[in-house]
Amino acid sequence: MPADRNGDSARPRKRTHRGTEESRVRSRGESPRPSQRLSASRAMLSAMQQLKELLGKAPESVSAVRPTDDGWEAEVEVLEIERIPETTSVMASYRVTLDADGELMAYERIRRYTRAQVDRRA
Repeated sequence: MPADRNGDSARPRKRTHRGTEESRVRSRGESPRPSQRLSASRAMLSAMQQLKELLGKAPESVSAVRPTDDGWEAEVEVLEIERIPETTSVMASYRVTLDADGELMAYERIRRYTRAQVDRRA
């Protein structure tokens, strides 16, 4: 190889990256993970919006939301069958699993009940 003006061989220099997580993630074509965890209120909204898209029915409320190791889990209440009187309408509870970014990963119906039904605890 020819030498440069200092007498060193003219070899192209390797570009070095600082090895940050962001540069490793970008090199794999992934988006970087947010540094902060999704808040409970945002997880609730995300669960309701995405379940509505899947079921075609608007959720009425979120009765529980809890963090998990991988994201969030929520229980969402949905009006399944509207009846008159309203107290006889059929409701359903869905367990919704969200990843750390708030994307819905799974859902399942865990309970059906009439709107007037009250849980009794001893």
